[in-house]
Amino acid sequence: MQDINVQGTAETTTDVQVHDAHPGGEWWRSAVIYQIYPRSWADADGNGIGDLPGITARLPYLKALGVDAVWLSPFYPSPQADAGYDVSDYRGVEPLFGRLDDADTLIARSHELGLRVLVDLVPNHTSDEHAWFQAALRAAPGSAERERYIFRDGSGAHGELPPNNWESVFGGAAWTRVTEPDGTPGQWYLHLFDSKQPDLNWQNPQVRSEFEDILRFWLDRGVDGFRVDVAHGLIKADGLPDWSGPLNMLELSGDQTRPPMWDQDGVHEVYRDWHRVLASYPGERAMVAEAWVQPADRAALYVRDDEFQQAFNFEFLQAPWRARDLADAIDRSYLANDAVDAPTTWVLSNHDVVRHASRLGLPVGEPRPNGIGVDDPQPDAALGLRRARAATTLMLALPGGAYLYQGEELGLPEATALPDEVRQDPTFHRTAGREKGRDGCRIPMPWEKDATSYGFGEGDQPWLPQPEAYGDLAVDQQEGDPASTLELYRRLLRVRRDLDLGEGALATVDLGDDVLAYDVTSGSQTVRVIVNFGAQPVQLPADREVLVASEPDIAGQLPTDTAVWLQ
Repeated sequence: MQDINVQGTAETTTDVQVHDAHPGGEWWRSAVIYQIYPRSWADADGNGIGDLPGITARLPYLKALGVDAVWLSPFYPSPQADAGYDVSDYRGVEPLFGRLDDADTLIARSHELGLRVLVDLVPNHTSDEHAWFQAALRAAPGSAERERYIFRDGSGAHGELPPNNWESVFGGAAWTRVTEPDGTPGQWYLHLFDSKQPDLNWQNPQVRSEFEDILRFWLDRGVDGFRVDVAHGLIKADGLPDWSGPLNMLELSGDQTRPPMWDQDGVHEVYRDWHRVLASYPGERAMVAEAWVQPADRAALYVRDDEFQQAFNFEFLQAPWRARDLADAIDRSYLANDAVDAPTTWVLSNHDVVRHASRLGLPVGEPRPNGIGVDDPQPDAALGLRRARAATTLMLALPGGAYLYQGEELGLPEATALPDEVRQDPTFHRTAGREKGRDGCRIPMPWEKDATSYGFGEGDQPWLPQPEAYGDLAVDQQEGDPASTLELYRRLLRVRRDLDLGEGALATVDLGDDVLAYDVTSGSQTVRVIVNFGAQPVQLPADREVLVASEPDIAGQLPTDTAVWLQ
């Protein structure tokens, strides 16, 4: 057992201030926001796909959980080629999910419960079934209709080759050739994602004006803000030069040139315009950027005081389960964001990554997989959940904002045994199955163990099959069990709110190489959060109260892969 003094005396520890307190700030500086993936949350009509009335019916669960707001992934009219991230109409509701008045009811009910509502906005691309793109296909090269998108003549003697060598994030080429109205092979259009998701041309004033109107449409309906998809991708480098480096910005080393399709300086002009739109409405409306950008000071440009209010901290999400790596990610994040007076916004799971209850059960330091299949190396389920509970206990102590992904409060693992024939992620199909994709983190929620589809809906065939293990993790199996992951989340959120930890100051406490420790001070209260990464337990002081621990019955010792809040 490590005999580490966690009292924090000057003789045994070194405290270094990392972040100053920010009491009484706007709601989004310290809010905990819960992501709902609409097709997987609750199915009110029994067709196997979640919907807006289902969400509305389950909102009291989120109020009881203790979150401050909800973020809804896209529910707009869409062919669903990419689960709604291929939008054909930004001012409506996909009939699978309900009607526009169902969205109004959801927003109103959320506000009655004291929950704010963010909706997803997808500005990098539309569906190929959007009226604009259909008009572009009917129009001639060089037309105003085509100028809303990125059409180019091909290379090669007869234009038979793509305009450049860019690849799609989902696999394969990022260009598709169209057939012109006269039946001849024609121009190519850019799609950084699926071929059914053509990229918009954000140099076009009509595109910019249209999206400002879309913002106003939803703000007028009462939403509190927007999560902006692919926020770093709207502007492409002049000339669309070839690129052979990694597509994932977080794979770049510090001295590499930014890819010509990501994080171009021109995106910031767009978001300054959007900021002015939101600022014209009452009630502290907010935007959060999905910006896969590094280094941290480059990512912080998105949260300057005239752009976004938040940006997801993907460096923290991807940090290996080691004390030094997590400490470095935390330090860099605060240094960069505090320099522009912006909150740091923490996240561990979402609809695009392997759930952290499984991801943290894989060997430490290996690259994060894009999905896990039955023939792939399997996570250690018990170890992954233990580390996930500790990681969340750390995250929710950190000042700033935080995002939770539906089902993580149940400890849901990735579904790794999905049959290939049920997979729907375009990544799986565009890579011929080499990458399993994101279906495994999008499985419908389990609410009741003994109900049809575990209470997700009355139909027994949800759009993705639920693993048998989800039954024992259902909400009704965890409520009231103090050892459950659900009750751990409820305690963490209650104490975080009661002590205003999201508004607090943060100081590091040096307790050794394998221990990560911080003091979080808000007002007159100081909470010490400790995470043990070492092989041996850490002795805790008898005169400090345990507020929350990631594992039950720690009995004065902090075991490996466990976190605690002490007062």
